[in-house]
Amino acid sequence: MIEARKKILSFWQQVEQTIDKLLTSESENQFDNESLLLEYSKSLRSIDSNLTFHFERDEGEGCVEMIFGCDGYPESINAVLSLVGAAPDIGGISFVAFNHRYDPVPAAVNFGDEQFELEEFWFGYRIEDGRYHLDIYMQDLPASLDMEPRIEAVMIYLDALIGEYDLMTRVTTLDWYALPVDPVDFALQPLSELRNCFDQQRNQINPIGLTYH
Repeated sequence: MIEARKKILSFWQQVEQTIDKLLTSESENQFDNESLLLEYSKSLRSIDSNLTFHFERDEGEGCVEMIFGCDGYPESINAVLSLVGAAPDIGGISFVAFNHRYDPVPAAVNFGDEQFELEEFWFGYRIEDGRYHLDIYMQDLPASLDMEPRIEAVMIYLDALIGEYDLMTRVTTLDWYALPVDPVDFALQPLSELRNCFDQQRNQINPIGLTYH
């Protein structure tokens, strides 16, 4: 614990000394200082190999957010919370634990030359003994999910709809299925309705970890 604390403090010292240099590299809401970004990544991995980060800026000249996550690994939640809890006060930038819900939820996300719309995806769920099991449905589900860009698109939508923290701590299983011809006949719902549905059931869901299938 002492060694981890030292690494966290060292990371924040690094940020304090270099963040101005990073901010001045901004172009079209992207930071172009790749070497510095790689240094941040290396320092974070020395704290916990699952730690991730990215930057967002409010529209116009708003505050920059440096958002930390753990790539969906519940065992690293405490590392994220400890890291952000030790963050210094730096004007013009805020440090945030986990991807929060988006308002409005994006209607489409892009991966390279491909665009995936929210309306393409449907969901079903069940609650058993306080555990929430989520099923995602899409057309032409491939036999192998590795390197399937639609999976990444759905994960972005899930963060936007219910938030990364709830996704990790209140969704027990996440399964993927081919979309039936008439999803309504199978009592499925458009993915866009997940937030409202999830929030209505949230008090019935025990906080647990996340397992992928």
